[in-house]
Amino acid sequence: MVSQVSKIPPKKILIVDDEVNMRLVLKTMLKKEGYDVETAADGLEALALLKRHDVTACVTDLRMPKLDGMGLLNRMVEEYPSIPVIIITAHGTVATAVDALKKGAFDYITKPFDQEELKNVIGKAVKTRVLSEEEVQLEAVDLDRSEIVGTSPTMTKIFDVIRKVAPTTTSILITGETGTGKELVANAIHANSPRKHNPFIKINCSAIAENLIESELFGYEKGAFTGAVSSKPGRFELAHKGTLFLDEIGDLPREMQVKLLRVIQDREFERVGGLQTIKVDVRLVAATNRNLQQDVREGLFREDLFYRLNVMPIHVPPLRERKEDIPALVRYFVDQFNRKLDRQITGADAEVMELLRDHDWPGNIRELENLIERLVLMAKGGEIVMGDIPAELIEAVEEKAQTAAPGEKKSIKELIREKTGDIEKQMIVRVLEECEGNISKAARQLGLSRRGLHLKLAKYNLR
Repeated sequence: MVSQVSKIPPKKILIVDDEVNMRLVLKTMLKKEGYDVETAADGLEALALLKRHDVTACVTDLRMPKLDGMGLLNRMVEEYPSIPVIIITAHGTVATAVDALKKGAFDYITKPFDQEELKNVIGKAVKTRVLSEEEVQLEAVDLDRSEIVGTSPTMTKIFDVIRKVAPTTTSILITGETGTGKELVANAIHANSPRKHNPFIKINCSAIAENLIESELFGYEKGAFTGAVSSKPGRFELAHKGTLFLDEIGDLPREMQVKLLRVIQDREFERVGGLQTIKVDVRLVAATNRNLQQDVREGLFREDLFYRLNVMPIHVPPLRERKEDIPALVRYFVDQFNRKLDRQITGADAEVMELLRDHDWPGNIRELENLIERLVLMAKGGEIVMGDIPAELIEAVEEKAQTAAPGEKKSIKELIREKTGDIEKQMIVRVLEECEGNISKAARQLGLSRRGLHLKLAKYNLR
C-alpha cells in the first residue's frame, strides 16, 4: 500500500462535451464517486481549463464544435502526456475511437454507455495516472504493491513474484477465493511492466452469455449476425501492446477454450464474420476461484490450455490466512471511505480490532471493505466502537468460538464450507422449482451461466 497519500495528484476529472445535459449527468455521477469535476463545452475551452487546473483524467466526446475530441486528444498527448484521455463515441464512430487509441487515448466508451462501465474505466485511468506520478516520487519497492495492502509473509512473497514476472511477457494464472484481490494483483503486474502505458483490458468470462463471448473476445464485422450494424474490435484487439486480464477463466465454455488456445499459440485471430487475420501482441493474465487442475481431471477444462496459462501461478490467500494484515486494511478502508463519504472517522478501537481478527471472513477482503464502508457511514462518534458493530457479525464470531471447543472433530473451515454449501443447494433447488426446471431461466435468476449452473447441479448431485 502506498503511504505517501499527500503526493498523489488530486482526483479531478475534466468532462468535455458540447451537450449541456451530458455534462450535467456525468458531473453528477462522478461527484457521487468522490471526484472533483470540471466541465468544458469544446476542446478549446478544455485546453484553457487544463492551464489552470491539475487534472487527473479527461473524458471527452468526439464530435464538438471549434476543436473536436480528436483534436483535443492530439493536443493533450503533446502538451499533457501524463493525463489519460477517455473517448465517448457513438456506435457509428467506433473505428475513429480505435484510431484514437492508437494515437494515445486511454480507452473509449460507446453511447449509450453503461454508468458502471464508465466508472470502472475512469477508475483505471485515475490509477494509471497515480502510478505514473509515483514512479517519480516513490521508491521501486513501493511500486510493486500498487493498491495491494499487506505486510504478512504470504503477501510479501506475492510482491516478490510480481516484481520478478512484471517485466516479462510470461502468461500468469492467479488463483484464490472470491474477494481476495486477484484483480488487484493483475493490475499490479500490468502497472509495473513495460506495457504500463498501454491498455489494460479486462473481461469477466462468467458474466457474458456463451453465445456472446466469442464476439467480446475477438470482435465482429458488420453483418456477422443480427444486430451487428457496424464492425467492432474485441478485447484482444483493444489490448494490443498491453495486457488482457481474463477473469473467471474457469467458466470459459469448452469450445471457446480451443479458440483461446490458438490465439495464445499463434498470436492471431479473425473477427466473427471476418476473413482478415489480425495479429496481436498481448500479455495474458488469467484468474479463477476454481480448482482448474480438478476441472482438467474431470474433463471440464482443456489440459493444454491450463498449462499454457499456468506458466507462472500466483495464489492469493484468503483473509483468514493473513489476519495480521487486518489492521492495515482497516486503516486503508477507513481513509478511503472518509474521503468518499465526507466523514472524519479516526479508526477502530482495540476491542473492535480484536473482534475483526476473530472473524473468519468467508467473503474475504470484499466483505471487510463492505463492512468498513457501513461502519464509517453509521458510526455515531469519531471512532468505531463495539456499539457500531452489526449484530450478525458478533453472532458469527460467537458461534465460531462455541464450535471451536476442544475435541471438535471438524475444523471451522469445514463447518463454514458445509453451511455455505447447504444454503447454496437449497437456493438452487428452490429456484429450479420456481422455474419449472428451465435451466436458462434458473441460471439467470441465480446470476450464473448455464455451464456454471450445470457444474453446481453436478456438485450437489441434483441432476
